[in-house]
Amino acid sequence: MKILFIEDDNFNREIITEHLKLWGYEVCALPDGKTFLQSLSEFQPDLILLDIKLPEIDGFTLIEKLRQSEWDKLPVVILSAYAFSAEKKRAQMLGVRRFLVKPTTPREIRRVIQAELETGG
Repeated sequence: MKILFIEDDNFNREIITEHLKLWGYEVCALPDGKTFLQSLSEFQPDLILLDIKLPEIDGFTLIEKLRQSEWDKLPVVILSAYAFSAEKKRAQMLGVRRFLVKPTTPREIRRVIQAELETGG
């Protein structure tokens, strides 16, 4: 299984990427959304793990682009420090069913990814 992971914090991106790889996932980790659509096409992930607050292009904009592409059914798991109900509601309106609030544990990230992949979103 392949995961496209977009996280601007270098430490978080490296640590979580290492955990994902240990769990057997193939990972493409990006520091921002500039090459998002290109990376989707080239990497062809099974799931996207996405931060909302990113430089230049925020996570919501990336989800909107995703939903207007051939990848519109791809499951997205939000991993964000934003815990406000408005952000969660906006994510749900964009078809996101799973929203993790930072800080969270690697175990919880793994559980949510597995649940999302098993249910097909």
